[in-house]
Amino acid sequence: MTVLEPYHAEHGAVFDERTGRRLPRHYGRPERTHLAVRNAVGITEMAYGVLVVTGEDRLEYVDNAVSNRVPDADGEGCYALLCDPQGRIEHDLYVYNAGERLLVFAPPGHAEGLAAEWREKTFIQDVAIDVATDEMAVLGVHGPNATEKIASVLNNAGAPEGELVFDRGSIHDVGVTVIAGDDPTGEDSYEVVCAADEAETVLDTLIVHGQNAIPFGTRTWETLTLEAGTPLFDTELEGRLPNVLGLRNAVDFEKGCFVGQEVISRVENRGQPSGRLVGLRCEALPEPGAAVFADDRSVGEVTRAVESPSLEAPIALAVVEVDLEVADLAVRVDGEEVGADGADLPFVEGSGRSARLPAYAE
Repeated sequence: MTVLEPYHAEHGAVFDERTGRRLPRHYGRPERTHLAVRNAVGITEMAYGVLVVTGEDRLEYVDNAVSNRVPDADGEGCYALLCDPQGRIEHDLYVYNAGERLLVFAPPGHAEGLAAEWREKTFIQDVAIDVATDEMAVLGVHGPNATEKIASVLNNAGAPEGELVFDRGSIHDVGVTVIAGDDPTGEDSYEVVCAADEAETVLDTLIVHGQNAIPFGTRTWETLTLEAGTPLFDTELEGRLPNVLGLRNAVDFEKGCFVGQEVISRVENRGQPSGRLVGLRCEALPEPGAAVFADDRSVGEVTRAVESPSLEAPIALAVVEVDLEVADLAVRVDGEEVGADGADLPFVEGSGRSARLPAYAE
């Protein structure tokens, strides 16, 4: 379950179950909540699995495992992938250098398995890997007023500037770490990390003190991130090559020591991914996995689709043939083909720009 389930329940949350965790789906009227986040600021509980990596060899060990370079300076982080030998994504991770330890944020439900896998591979290295999912809470702050929100409640520090850098301070006398985010909702973003038993105090302060904020759940997260053109682990990333997704912010192509690097670099250097991620504006809402057609020929599939509260129309992400002209397409909805046209990503321009927006080699 979420570490804050009683708090969410008291505020009228409707829950759903994902990868073994009960998460707030919405608090009623999710479309209005979506627009409130777009226009001001919202708070959500991030459902990461959390690993703590310690030991003298912690930096070298994790850096050798992931697709991006792990920073060697306290207060910095990176977004990275774990891939299989064929280069397919197994996990996406945020890795933060917190001095004597590394904090690793993994997809929900993946922390235990990842910890077990890493422990089996440490051999003689001085590395200890602990699961801290139930000991920490991570609260996301998203919206054009996110910086003002953080500044209005954070003591002993200012809102950090940059991407995936962090500073330590306090909120309502509770020690917190505040991370400058990479804007997955297409709006300015921060994440506030605190001890789980102090999380209710921090969440309540973020919502009701200083600038007003609104809580939001997974449904609004899905609509915000799709409008922002952000691929997510469960729907776009898992099992695909990062080249197909244009996920260049997660890969250092000059690294030669991570699993799958040879395949990923070969595809990158030859400029021949098997597909690419595109945005579609559809005449009706397709289901995930719905076929995409060009001239009655199947050319790809929808990965995720929503009714966009900002655009008041159905939009989707789809993986299609790499050289496809995306005008005048169709998607299958309820057994019939309906019109769909390619759209530039992001669908909606906000105060920030998602670092995961697809970017492909020339």
